[in-house]
Amino acid sequence: MPASLTASRRAGFPLGLTAAVAVAVLTLVPLGFVVVASAGAEPGAAVALLFRARVGELLVNTVGLVVATTTACAVVGTAAAWVVVRTTVPGRPVWVGLLAAPLAVPAFVNSYAWVSMTSAVEGFAGAVLVTTLSYFPFVALPVAATLRGLDPVHEESARALGLGPVEAVVRAVLPALRPAVLGGSLLVGLHLLAEFGALQMLRFPTFTTAIYDAYESSFAGPAATLLAAVLVLLCLVLLAGELRLAGRTRLARVGSGTARPRPPRSAGRATPLALLGLGALVALALGVPLAALGRWLLEGSSTAFPVAELGLATVTTLGIAAGGAAVTVLLALPIAWVAVRHPGRLGRLVERSSWVGSSLPGIVVALALVTVSVRALPAIYQTTALLLVAYAILFLPRAMVSIRSALAQVPPELDDVARSLGVRPAAVMARVTLPLVARGLGAGAALVFLAVVTELTATLLLAPIGTDTLATEFWGHADAVAYGAAAPYAALMVLISAPAAWLLTRRGVPGGLS
Repeated sequence: MPASLTASRRAGFPLGLTAAVAVAVLTLVPLGFVVVASAGAEPGAAVALLFRARVGELLVNTVGLVVATTTACAVVGTAAAWVVVRTTVPGRPVWVGLLAAPLAVPAFVNSYAWVSMTSAVEGFAGAVLVTTLSYFPFVALPVAATLRGLDPVHEESARALGLGPVEAVVRAVLPALRPAVLGGSLLVGLHLLAEFGALQMLRFPTFTTAIYDAYESSFAGPAATLLAAVLVLLCLVLLAGELRLAGRTRLARVGSGTARPRPPRSAGRATPLALLGLGALVALALGVPLAALGRWLLEGSSTAFPVAELGLATVTTLGIAAGGAAVTVLLALPIAWVAVRHPGRLGRLVERSSWVGSSLPGIVVALALVTVSVRALPAIYQTTALLLVAYAILFLPRAMVSIRSALAQVPPELDDVARSLGVRPAAVMARVTLPLVARGLGAGAALVFLAVVTELTATLLLAPIGTDTLATEFWGHADAVAYGAAAPYAALMVLISAPAAWLLTRRGVPGGLS
């Protein structure tokens, strides 16, 4: 590369790195809170708290749920994406939307639907079932996008070398899907570590539900803080495991020209089985919660439609969801830029640091921000600004996945040429880079919007007094077993989330299915 272009490429690096490091430090505030609070615990008491049979039970439950659900999501999501993208199964455009639609149904609403129908789903098996149905799109979306853009030349070369159709797929296609499967599985695992509402309804205790109970009884007591420290360690294990499994193998196509699209092939005799599998998946992931909502809306003894309360909660939810998406995308951009444009040990460290906060329960993030704001910035305590910061810490990886994917497809030479013409780094970002990654920004914003609409625990603790969202109103009624009264709020959450989930199915959106 010419020296002038190398110099121009690094011109904006200090500013971009400074911004990325600042964001990473912000996301590590909850971790710092946990570390400092844990370090302040008396050693003997800490040992007594951690080495209890109850903590062992929570560890088994949490690890077992993460392993089982992540594996199930990887298998179900990959299989569903394969059928929709690689075969001519009837109704492909419809299936495309239906596979993304479960993102519009919050996990705790899914649990509400199942629990309100039968208590048999309470416990480990029910938790695996419900969380798999809620989170498999996190794997299906990136796998489908990878399959759609995969050059068939690799599979054809394997066949030409004498491999059978199945062996050619195993040797040539599955390795190319590894980053998508591992990235989606990592998102599933981190969400499971932080999941509260769904597991509380399913009466399946994990570290997150135990932390919530401990904080309710003693606010920031040592038991809750030490349990949060164990949860942080589990997060670090997940991050290290994904990094090791992903490896550094280059999977991009090298050479001139563009990749040929691979036309889908007929599933043949397997078509009825494929349709049955897709139908069963959609029925369980969408049919059950929607049917339960419909039932409680029509038949619930506590069902009511307070128009004023519903309208106010809807407007509030839309406002903070839009604000949370905007702030999160803005903070994710410098980290994605450093990770893609200047990969290296420092870039990887900054990027990985941004994932830690999202693995913590919302209540831990919220209490960390409460502690810091009260002691250092009392002016922002009990403000919407502090709530938006919490959303950014919790959901930064959702924006990162889409933005990084879009940025990786933009040739860095375009930035180099603009800088060589005397354009300042900030102007290059605004006039060259951002327009080219607009779809990635939109997809990231949609994912964050979906998450904020359904966020519960951080909102309960950080929302300004008198601020009620659809999620908090739903939880207040559902926790009191007033399923009919909770149903209208759940239905509105689904309706609000549906357009953002639909956006992720559009062609050209990074991570989209179509």
